[in-house]
Amino acid sequence: MAEAVLIDLSGLQLNSQKNCHETLLNTLDDIHYHHAPKAKFLCIICCSDATKGKGGEYGLCELEAGNGFSRLAGKFETVSNPSLAASLYTIKQKIDEENLSRVKVIVPEHRKLLMKAYVDQLFTKVYEFEFEDLQVPWRDNLLKPSTGINVTSSHELEDIQSEIETYLKGLPVLKGDLTIVTSPLIPDIFLHGFTTRTGGISYIPTLSSLNLFSSSKRRDPKVVVQENVRRLANAAGFNAQKFYPIKTDHANEVWVMGKEEPESYDGIVTNQKGVTLTALGADCIPIVFADPVRKACGVAHSGWKGTLLGVAMATVNAMIAEYGCNVENIIVVLGPSVGSCCFTLPRESAISFHNLHPSCVRQFDSPRPYVDIRKATRILLERGGILPQNIQDQKEDLDLCTSCHPEKFFSHVRDGLNFGTQIGFISLRE
Repeated sequence: MAEAVLIDLSGLQLNSQKNCHETLLNTLDDIHYHHAPKAKFLCIICCSDATKGKGGEYGLCELEAGNGFSRLAGKFETVSNPSLAASLYTIKQKIDEENLSRVKVIVPEHRKLLMKAYVDQLFTKVYEFEFEDLQVPWRDNLLKPSTGINVTSSHELEDIQSEIETYLKGLPVLKGDLTIVTSPLIPDIFLHGFTTRTGGISYIPTLSSLNLFSSSKRRDPKVVVQENVRRLANAAGFNAQKFYPIKTDHANEVWVMGKEEPESYDGIVTNQKGVTLTALGADCIPIVFADPVRKACGVAHSGWKGTLLGVAMATVNAMIAEYGCNVENIIVVLGPSVGSCCFTLPRESAISFHNLHPSCVRQFDSPRPYVDIRKATRILLERGGILPQNIQDQKEDLDLCTSCHPEKFFSHVRDGLNFGTQIGFISLRE
């Protein structure tokens, strides 16, 4: 059974005959009768751009105040916006407020493909959609479609995408201004930084507001993340069209940009100008690497598994092998991550960190010791030849625990499965 029921009336025109709107009202009464007992949210979509047509025809919104339409007051919530993108995004917010996921859309047959195209852009696989034809006899001149819409061409899909992007661009920033944390160790020939959670448009509490990763398991669709990336790019000064995030596997494979891209990898290196490399993090460490002598850079995603597998030094070694970097010239900056104050592992996993160095583990004899993945990363980098003074893992807000600072950072440890994501990024300026 659907938890939310949406009835799309925005694409229809009524003529001025009395039996026309009575037929529609009876249909809506019937929908309410069948769905109200179990659905938590019933909504009529009635875009405000449905205006009076020719020959005495009216858009549905114009009838809300009269012709008996008021009898539906209290039965349905009505969402009326200038565009379908705005209406569906408003509805999505209401659905998310109630943490609903099963949605039935009752839509005229001629608008079904159009509605599906919008849904595909604005929702993820967290939501289960079912589509049902709106059974109203417009063929008898009671109710008829204002246009015959058949979304099949790439051009039409591009128009929908453009409408959604334009709408999202106009949304206000949430939770304060966009903030980028930088390191004084990295010279100005590189553009780099680490994001915090403020300055984006994501509204779901654990994703709010500058969430920078979308997946089928989260409620933020790609279009919202893309808008957050666009705003970050404008603030930081990089090209959002040349933005390459790591395809995380919690391992140690590194993609050398320009070579064949692996299916998954936790490090990227390049010497191309104007290309922005991105490491994701939501407790795991986003790490950036820079060699100002050979003009090469890299990023790595280092969770506890990747730390033990040596992903940081794997990234360093790729820079040395591919670009002739000298290990003593490479600068490494560790972005914000979970601290040893909040991160625990089962004792059998913590043993590996204790073997690396006892200082990486606290309360080692407990069932779940506290583990310091940042200290472990520094130890492995120094053992690999990175100069201690070329590693920054403290100050400039970089050593703040992501779990301890909900106002600044996202955290999987703190927020659970529907967590947001911040990033570390670096590029060689053009």
